[in-house]
Amino acid sequence: MGSPEFAVPVLRALAKEYNVVGVVTQPDKAAGRGRNLKAPPVKQAALELGLPVMQPRRLRKPEAFAQLAEWKPDLIVVTAYGQILRPNVLELPHYGCVNVHASLLPRWRGASPIQHAILNGDSETGITIMLMDEGMDTGPILSQRAIPILPDETAGELSKRLSELGAQLLLETLPKYLSGEITPQPQDDSQATYAPLLKKEDGRLDFTRPAEELARQVRAFNPWPAAFTEWRGQPFKILRAHAADGEAPAGKRLVHEKKPAFGTASGILVLDEVQPAGKKPMAGEVFLRGARGWAEAE
Repeated sequence: MGSPEFAVPVLRALAKEYNVVGVVTQPDKAAGRGRNLKAPPVKQAALELGLPVMQPRRLRKPEAFAQLAEWKPDLIVVTAYGQILRPNVLELPHYGCVNVHASLLPRWRGASPIQHAILNGDSETGITIMLMDEGMDTGPILSQRAIPILPDETAGELSKRLSELGAQLLLETLPKYLSGEITPQPQDDSQATYAPLLKKEDGRLDFTRPAEELARQVRAFNPWPAAFTEWRGQPFKILRAHAADGEAPAGKRLVHEKKPAFGTASGILVLDEVQPAGKKPMAGEVFLRGARGWAEAE
């Protein structure tokens, strides 16, 4: 069970080593200006592998569960599926449901662990393989592996590294779990932190915060929901940025290091890559060439 690109390496790894009886993913969604239906990445990979696919809008519907039960899975592997599993699904396979989660649980339980690890300035994150229960990422742990978060790494870049790590760790863990060599270890709930589902508005930059925090927000929300502010009454995405020493009123537009920048509560936020409304992403220096009045008094 999975939907986004993050889950594809796990599916491909499982298909090489195990008999995958079927794949459950989210329904196709309208995308792009033409609003044409687009299949989730996991569905595309499953079809390439010749695997049966089901896409229930709600897995809790009796007909969806009946279809799943027909496959008679011994084990269900879940990676970024996007729906809560009810007890009847959790109890269906003999070996239960195993989740590949992109954090070092119990830190960052929830839907957006990669973004929150960057947003909060964590020095490392990792993958947890856990046995699922009815809670939100609360089940006992089978294995974990940590990796450092690189200084300028975006959520998209970190997600790619973690997806490959997740596939690797899963293949190392499953034989030991299935043979009984691993005893699931309960999580310490007192150490839990939470990473709720992100909304588009979460990307809005608040220049009354320090530049270092805003630079992390830019990295954490690339590619989605994307950090943004306004320029000439239109949304103005900031795709890459860094904090620099300096002082300017919070929110004041200026030029710093030959790039567009904003004053913040502490330091300067320098914009390395931006995307004005209706335009393609461009380097900050390129944007400045056509941005008359960027640093003029308002």
